[in-house]
Amino acid sequence: MTADLLAVELGVIWRLDARGRLPGPEEVVIGVAADGLTAAVSADVPDPLAARLLDLVSQGAPPPPGEPPDVLARCDALLGGGRAVSGGPCYLVRPPLRFEVPAEVLRSDDPSHAARVRPLRPASWEPEEWDELVAGGAGAPWAMIVEDGQVAAICHSARLTSEGAEAGTWTSPAFRGRGYAAATTAAWAGLLPGLRLFYSTSADNHSSQRVAGRLGLHAIGRLWKLTPAGHVPVPP
Repeated sequence: MTADLLAVELGVIWRLDARGRLPGPEEVVIGVAADGLTAAVSADVPDPLAARLLDLVSQGAPPPPGEPPDVLARCDALLGGGRAVSGGPCYLVRPPLRFEVPAEVLRSDDPSHAARVRPLRPASWEPEEWDELVAGGAGAPWAMIVEDGQVAAICHSARLTSEGAEAGTWTSPAFRGRGYAAATTAAWAGLLPGLRLFYSTSADNHSSQRVAGRLGLHAIGRLWKLTPAGHVPVPP
């Protein structure tokens, strides 16, 4: 059931606590699949209200594809109204995948590849984060393409738990449109055998959705988030 897969992905992305609660800043996340809804509520929401929200979602019906569920507005009203709404499609990654590009894809399981990319940190990565990624710590495993002496594209493990992994992709603006995101995502998927692999993006990130299309990823639904005003929703 795709609703069950969305529940797994929700847990992977947000690393729910022992009670199945979100760490925040999102107050409610609702997964919408063709066969049902799933949800998680922030640990900061009082227990009685959390129970009401989850009960409301459990009684909701899937909306037409791409549209928010009716219960989303009702959950916002229970929380006091005025929450920011964001969301986007989710996909299941089913290796093996291949996407050919005229460039070498480097992988974290090859120590020589790690040595090549270590001095090429993109400006969007903090030095400590980059060092840990390249060394095989948080964010690994990864796949990258290097071109013209710089990292052109990356796919890494934005989230990794015993239940699954969420792909995180980045392509330098100078190298977009060449299929590098698809090629690195395909290589990344081959580094995590036996684990459920997920790929999600925001509703307005059409280039990221094109990557999913290029790879033939299996659409499993959408995740919708209610976030307090003042917090800018950030994709996982």
